[in-house]
Amino acid sequence: MDFLAHFNYWVFVVLMMAGFYTLIARGNLIKKIVGLNIFQASVFLLYITMGKVTGGTAPIVPEGGTDGVIYSNPIPHVLILTAIVVGVATTALGLALIVRINEAFGTIEEDEIQDAEAEQ
Repeated sequence: MDFLAHFNYWVFVVLMMAGFYTLIARGNLIKKIVGLNIFQASVFLLYITMGKVTGGTAPIVPEGGTDGVIYSNPIPHVLILTAIVVGVATTALGLALIVRINEAFGTIEEDEIQDAEAEQ
């Protein structure tokens, strides 16, 4: 039961390690961008998980007052909206750079690019 209580955190760890491994171990630049996106998605999951309060509601004050009402923290959700925009921009820039690298070197494999640079 303890595993299920922390399921979101386990998913966060698995996604983070999968993204980190893909980022480090792969030489293909497209795969590195995909690994970075998986890593970012895991961080999004962590922040959203921390922002949710069990039994909490949206932070909207009801007409009857706020006696005994538990609210979820909206700040992590707002930060994630900003992070999603930054992640999309980072991905777009990375893919644009990969297109230019492919035009210049004729490959998107990291080791082949380093070999081509060493020959010049």
